[in-house]
Formats: sequence, structure tokens, C-alpha cells
Amino acid sequence: MSANTTFPTLLEMFFRQRLMQQKRASAHTLASYRDTFCLLLRYAEQKLHKAPSGLALEDLDAPLIGAFLAHLQENRGTSARSRNVRLAAIHSFFHYAAFEAPDQSGLIQRVLAIPYKRYERRPIAYLTQPEIEALLAAPDQATWRGRRDRTLLLVALQTGLRVSELTGLRWRDVSLETGAHVCCWGKGRKSRCTPLRKDAVTVLRAWQREQPHDPSAPVFPTARGMPLSRDAVAYVVAKHVAHARELCPSLEGKRVSPHVLRHSAAMALLHQGVDGAVIAMILGHESMDTTQIYLHASLELKQQALNKTTPTNGSPGRFRPDDALLAFLKSL
Repeated sequence: MSANTTFPTLLEMFFRQRLMQQKRASAHTLASYRDTFCLLLRYAEQKLHKAPSGLALEDLDAPLIGAFLAHLQENRGTSARSRNVRLAAIHSFFHYAAFEAPDQSGLIQRVLAIPYKRYERRPIAYLTQPEIEALLAAPDQATWRGRRDRTLLLVALQTGLRVSELTGLRWRDVSLETGAHVCCWGKGRKSRCTPLRKDAVTVLRAWQREQPHDPSAPVFPTARGMPLSRDAVAYVVAKHVAHARELCPSLEGKRVSPHVLRHSAAMALLHQGVDGAVIAMILGHESMDTTQIYLHASLELKQQALNKTTPTNGSPGRFRPDDALLAFLKSL
């Protein structure tokens, strides 16, 4: 780091040059990194009695970062998984600083050596077919909002789109002709197309007739024509899950978030015998390892696999050596 490059300048360069220009990070990633450094700088200000604009890179050493991470868990109730997300943002900045401030390599390497915390992975939550049917029956079809909400829930449960992909969907991204599909920009700014079933096509066509003929208009708007926010989608899901519990008792005690709809879409495909590689393509997973969580979560698939095994009810026998010629061939 040159004499004229201060820590505030370095942090601004990290956001503007590294994240926005070079990596073209998504708005969600930028918001997560921004929140991490806001929390870190406020913590450093409290501990060091320095304004954030007066901090130097050497002030953010490994002991301070470690104490900050402990503070998140002990005082703010942050989970180990969220703590690791904060540490990933800090590591990303210090990887960048390693090139811009080689004179601080010792401090940087000590921060990068801070390990991620292991945590217990809980089985993923997803909706069964009766629960899906109850949820889709919950919105009031006699109202504009009810028709919008049912269309949103059906598309989410059939395509497995992320919340950001649903809220970012425009009518120009939807094709309802032969080979009906939706196109979206997913995680990591990757474009993908997801096919639509006939029931989703029918519902989307009916919903499209109620919308203005504007290709750039959001598919799922507010009453004022603006795209739904993430919080609005979460509210829509929670609202109709509460109603669906009256029709489906198994939803009692089950926490259903918008991401659970994505899990439900994946599990439905898995139970229909769709290959894991195809599911990964539909969901936009970068690695097949991500899709493996659905195999671990499905007790039904485990039972099906177990049913294919042979029971160990044979009587013990005496070993008899194989035919000499067959034994030779097997040894090759």
C-alpha cells in the first residue's frame, strides 16, 4: 500500500474496483459485504476509540477480528453459519489487500488464517405434495392479490427459482408458447432457462391478461406496479402458510420460508426419479455437491434403496473354492 493509500481508500477501492467492476458482484453480495464492514467498523470504533475514517489497516489485526467474530455470536446471537458469512467477506477484503498492501503481508496472513467455524447441518425443510396443494389452495382467487400470490407460489414451487430471481422476473423473460420457459439471471450472474409445466403456463397466461402490455414490467408487481421486495415475498409465503395450516395439519410447527419452496421443487423432482445432474441445472447449482443435500434429506428415497437390498436370511455355508479355470480368469 502506497503512502497515499489509506485504509478508507483501500476499502472503497475494494468495493468499487474489485466487487463492482471486476467481479460484478450481485446486489445481494454487495449488501452482505457492506453490512459486514459496517458492523466491523462500529466495533473497532468502540474498542479503539477511533472514527472509522481514521482507522489504519494495522488496526484491524487478527486479535481484533477474532474478538469481533466472538462478539457477533455472544452478544448479537449470530449463528455459526452467519458468522462464517461475515468472515468470508473479511477474508475477501484481505485477499485484495494482499496485492495492494504487500508491506502488510504478515498482518494479512494472520487474518486469513482465522478459521471458519464448524456447525451442525440440519436436514433441509421441504413441503410434501399434500402441503403443496394446501398452500396453493390458500390464496383467494376472487382478488387481484390472491391471483398474483397463487401464480407466484406455483411458479416458485415448479421452477425452484430463488427469491431474487422471482422478484427480478420481467414479462420479456417469460415465454408461454411452444417450449414454454422462464429465463433469469441467477447466482453468480449466470443466465439459465427453466421449462414450465402446462399448469404453470395456464396460470401465467391468465395472469398476463391482467397486466399492462409492457415487456419490462415485473411479473409479480405490487399494487403500484413495482417489483415485490424480498420481504414482501416472505410475507406472502407466511400469510398463505398460516391459512394452509387450517387445511393441512402437518404444516403445524413447520417453518416455511421462500427458500423452502425452492427445496420443495428440488425434492419433487428427486422423488419423480429425475437425475441429480438435471436438478442441478434446473436450480442453477454450480456444483453437484450442493444437490446432494436433497438425497440426504429424503427418507423416502433411502427406504426405497433399502427395499432393493436382499435380506440376510441365508443359512451359513462352507467355503468351496471356485473352478480352477474360473479362478484363473478372475485373477486377471
